[in-house]
Amino acid sequence: MKTDESRRPPDRFPKSLAGSWRLGLAVAVGVGMGWLCPLGCAPPHQSLNYSLMSQAWDTIENHYMDRSAVKPLPATYGAIQGMVASLGDTGHSTFLSPEMVKELKITVHGELKGIGIKIQSRQGHVVIVAPIDGSPAQRAGLRSGDIILKVSGQDITGWPITKVEQQISGPPGTKVTLSVLSPRTGHIREVTVTRATIKLHNVTWRRLPGTDMVHLRISSFDGGVAEDFAKALVEIRKQKVGGIILDLRNNPGGVLDEGVRVASQFLHGGNVLLVKNAKGHIHPVAVKPGGMMTDVPMVVLVNLGTASASEIVAGALRDRHRAPLVGETTFGTGTVLGEFRLADGSALLLAVEEWLTPDGHSFWHKGITPKYQVAR
Repeated sequence: MKTDESRRPPDRFPKSLAGSWRLGLAVAVGVGMGWLCPLGCAPPHQSLNYSLMSQAWDTIENHYMDRSAVKPLPATYGAIQGMVASLGDTGHSTFLSPEMVKELKITVHGELKGIGIKIQSRQGHVVIVAPIDGSPAQRAGLRSGDIILKVSGQDITGWPITKVEQQISGPPGTKVTLSVLSPRTGHIREVTVTRATIKLHNVTWRRLPGTDMVHLRISSFDGGVAEDFAKALVEIRKQKVGGIILDLRNNPGGVLDEGVRVASQFLHGGNVLLVKNAKGHIHPVAVKPGGMMTDVPMVVLVNLGTASASEIVAGALRDRHRAPLVGETTFGTGTVLGEFRLADGSALLLAVEEWLTPDGHSFWHKGITPKYQVAR
């Protein structure tokens, strides 16, 4: 998931990162080693047992037979991944290596390298949230909800999602083959995708032939999207349109402020969302004044690939009775990720707040169900 925000302090990504960031191949990193307290979690406020951890490492270092596999840095990262995984916040809070942090920063600037998908861990499966518009993944026919079973012939059952991401990523021009299961049909297919440098075109629109309706598409909420969206609305207003179809399908989200600014273009006032912190305190995020399309009739298209900031926009327009939602229940990414740098350039992305719709509805892990349900 890509992030950008003009108010952020140096060397920090915004708290408004929503679990929809994309790394080199535009994937979301979920849990680390898959540990979920098999022997029971420590009581609240009990300190981490560093002595026990040190004892475990010393035992490995002194007795494990395959000496080439005994590497302190991967072991350290694995331990951190395990700590994050113990939180049970599958598909949201995560650990990033320094290389992943660099890739995340690259995607802020309008391009990424890889096949162009976002993935998350769901119920033990690696699930495609959405392919990016115009990406090799989209052209190859990968779809929201597809479950990845193998990468280049390797069964990924039990793999941490970070390892899956690393196996799928690679230099532009190289190929990767995925075995994917369609949950709709139960069919397993092999898909070979050529990696590429992907230019991101996040806002597109066209007037539907023979009508006064405009199809307005937002493919993600990366930095700068709200500005591009405002420019598109200026041009659309010149068309004197009778209605707008806002297409948020397969939009994996991005930066909170970008979503707030986009939703504000359609609302007179009030709130775009509510934000609840770890102590249960709730504060509203108000509509930004000056919306250009507050009275034009509209509908919003959503599907399983609608996640994160795109769910914020959809939820705001629904709760404010501004537009009905049409399509499928959305993905259900409803946490705010805070980014915390570690000493070697790695980072923790931790869920520090939860997003709620203006009426106070949670959609984390549940998604938002449209008024008019239309299956693909």
